[in-house]
Amino acid sequence: MPKLIASATPISSVGNITKFADEYVGLVNTGDSKISITLVHSPAGWVGHGQYSDYREYRLVYKGRLQVEHSKGALDVLAGQALDVNPGEWVRYSTPDEGGADYLTVCIPAFSRASVHRDEE
Repeated sequence: MPKLIASATPISSVGNITKFADEYVGLVNTGDSKISITLVHSPAGWVGHGQYSDYREYRLVYKGRLQVEHSKGALDVLAGQALDVNPGEWVRYSTPDEGGADYLTVCIPAFSRASVHRDEE
């Protein structure tokens, strides 16, 4: 029988401005360790820490622009585009534009603070 997930659990994100990822599926909200799915509204001017993770991560931007620095340069992920980041790849995310960005993240296996390794800031 299908299972309704009635609400998300907000999880704080690191960076220069406070923001939250609303976890619908994952370790915190449903106890699922195989996958996590979150919705994120990232405010204008937000800059995260450089990081690499032990999980594969997909980010689907549906509003605004997500800027991604990586070991070989930088790229922009625009509304209607997605990003695929393999485990161990260094990235730093930011949302520099007015209005920020809204996106969906999927992590396989599920996101946990122990499985993401952030640069010292």
